[in-house]
Amino acid sequence: MLAEQYLRPEVIQQVARLDLRAKFIVEGFLSGLHNSPFQGFSVEFSEHRKYSPGDDVKDIDWNVYAKTGKYYIKKYRAETNMTGYLVMDLSASMNYTFRQQLTKFDYAICLAAALGYMMVHQQDPVGLVTFDTKIQTVIPPKSKRSQIGTLLSVLANLKPAGETDIANALTRLVPMVRGKCLIMVFSDLLTDPDPVLKSLYRLRHAGHEVILFHILDEAEVHFPFTGLVEFTDVETPAKLEGPAEGMRDDYLAALGEFRGTWKRECGAAGVDYVPMDTSVGFDKALLEYLIQRQRRFG
Repeated sequence: MLAEQYLRPEVIQQVARLDLRAKFIVEGFLSGLHNSPFQGFSVEFSEHRKYSPGDDVKDIDWNVYAKTGKYYIKKYRAETNMTGYLVMDLSASMNYTFRQQLTKFDYAICLAAALGYMMVHQQDPVGLVTFDTKIQTVIPPKSKRSQIGTLLSVLANLKPAGETDIANALTRLVPMVRGKCLIMVFSDLLTDPDPVLKSLYRLRHAGHEVILFHILDEAEVHFPFTGLVEFTDVETPAKLEGPAEGMRDDYLAALGEFRGTWKRECGAAGVDYVPMDTSVGFDKALLEYLIQRQRRFG
């Protein structure tokens, strides 16, 4: 099987163990970098930047040049460390799936595991925060290889249940996070955007970079339903019944407006907004991480 195939959710679903899922996703992603603008930017070159006129030639890493045909300058580790936090929404709505494949939560866990795996292998400290109506779990960031096992053991045993308060959790996160970090949030964002955006502004004001992974089920994005359907709110008893054909246009218009609001407001806040659904390859999230890293150290 080609490594790139492990970037497809339907393939990863067949792999039972989370540690293997994370490894396969990252290896599949890195194998694809050879044909991307990030050629040569892999875990092997985490402490390098491209050569610029004026740099001392003696600092060129010729082993990297031999492998990539490009000039890279070796950097001090202190310059390249980027502390990250994986911030996971435990709301019951994340447990939804239409085709009984990866739920939104399964998908988010795979993304978080792969990002944690990649960061530790780049010697970047990474921690984990989980929340529902309040913060439930905090694993302080570390860059030791043993951190991968710690993160994966917690991620593998998380269960989404009940209601959530994203704004409250992110607000409480602000004083907990030391230094300037990369905050990666995984949520379906099925909530009022205004309070969440205010908390995102607080994180940005504190100097943190933020990537907001907006994860929906593929059915929530494409509305494949036909005939008479009944929709049930997973966090409340509310129900809605009616013909799918009569709902589709209004639903898709509302979804477009909902996503558009998040994209516009996150852009104004300086937050990277990444809309995803459970049919999208995992490489999109890893590429966002590398883009953030290159912005800071490129």
